[in-house]
Amino acid sequence: MNINEKLTIEQLLPKVELLWDLSAHKIRRIEQEYDPSQGAPVFTRAGKYTTRGWTEWTQGFQYGSSILQYDATGDEAFLESGRKATLEKMASHVGHFGVHDHGFNNVSTYGNLLRLMKEGKIPQVDWEQHFYELALKLSGAVQAKRWTELPEGGYMYSFNGPHSLFVDTIRTVRAVMVSHELDYAIWGENDRRISLLERGIQHALATAKYAIYYGEGRDSYDEWGRTAHESIFNTNDGNFRCPNAQQGFSGFTTWTRGLAWAIAGYPEQLEYLKTLTEEELVPYGGFSALEAIYLKAAKATCDFYIDNTPTDGIPYWDTGAPNLHKLGDYFSRASDPYNDFEPIDSSAAAIAAQGLLRLGRYLGEEGKRYWQAGLTVLDSLLQAPYLSEDPEHQGLLLHTIYHQPNGWDYVPPGSKIPYGESCMWGDYHLREVTLYAQRIIKNETYYTFYGSVK
Repeated sequence: MNINEKLTIEQLLPKVELLWDLSAHKIRRIEQEYDPSQGAPVFTRAGKYTTRGWTEWTQGFQYGSSILQYDATGDEAFLESGRKATLEKMASHVGHFGVHDHGFNNVSTYGNLLRLMKEGKIPQVDWEQHFYELALKLSGAVQAKRWTELPEGGYMYSFNGPHSLFVDTIRTVRAVMVSHELDYAIWGENDRRISLLERGIQHALATAKYAIYYGEGRDSYDEWGRTAHESIFNTNDGNFRCPNAQQGFSGFTTWTRGLAWAIAGYPEQLEYLKTLTEEELVPYGGFSALEAIYLKAAKATCDFYIDNTPTDGIPYWDTGAPNLHKLGDYFSRASDPYNDFEPIDSSAAAIAAQGLLRLGRYLGEEGKRYWQAGLTVLDSLLQAPYLSEDPEHQGLLLHTIYHQPNGWDYVPPGSKIPYGESCMWGDYHLREVTLYAQRIIKNETYYTFYGSVK
């Protein structure tokens, strides 16, 4: 990508304000038109949100979007709709033992509401605070209960089962950390207390070791910053067996949304580690040792994204997609969502933009390249052809992909590939990175997932 070195975050303010105007209309349209009896909205087909059963991992993004809209604009109608939906609809997600998505569903709803209360943006009400805290305590524990032991630690396994580590979960591990900050733990057999901090750190270490590549010769496709969507283990002895992909092209190519989850996950975990005492981290090697591992993972994935993305910072859905070669030198020009060969995934860009910005800020002067890359990506997302200004389209962020191998995404008549559609995680993460930028522009409280508990 071509990083705009001269772009400042303040220059984005007019586009930020437009985003919230468009966002308000999109949220209202979904509330008025979507039939919730069919399940949580997942992605759009011909501009209308629909569902797609796999796991229920998007409902928190729907209601969390209303909460972010209130946070950004102060419009209390969105606060009330987000609060009411969280109270009435999200309990099943707190106790969902079958998924690895608690950081998506519950931190986006209960967590954002508790954060707003801690920041004084909504009134302090004791029962309401305790309600949100209890939900977050249980959510983190349920997430961490999905545990596979390894000889050197372990990981929270995906919905595929105990053999499966997903790179996605590095972004949902925040649910576990929030629960830990609320002084909660898992209680096992014989009242054995299991630290959620330990599980969160061990999961991050396993992800850095097995899901991310560093050009150190692990296999023939080892490249600095490449990620595997899924890492497969022999659960009998804990040995790593192979990389795999559920939504990417293969285990030896890089699915860009999986890459983006790592780009977003490690910088925010670095920010969180800095809030802990050295005494808390000594059992896990201490802050310096953990920071080195997390930083290596964050820098590698961010570098890979920058080096394997078109000039405007919006990636194709997989860097090894089989028909990319037909596009010619696609790195030398802006992304083309209307091409005949392979689709764009702008949701990966929305997720990655936040990670690039966080890493850049964390590193200070050393991180200027990442910061400017994040601004460049965000600038591209906040305008055509990615920002949806069509009032008839329910989505906010266009040209996203859910599951290209399964063929789930809507292909418009006359097209050879899917384009022009939105997804709930893409819309949410565009709102989240825009809120992140707005708070910095306006010198407001820095936005973090742990702002709800610190």
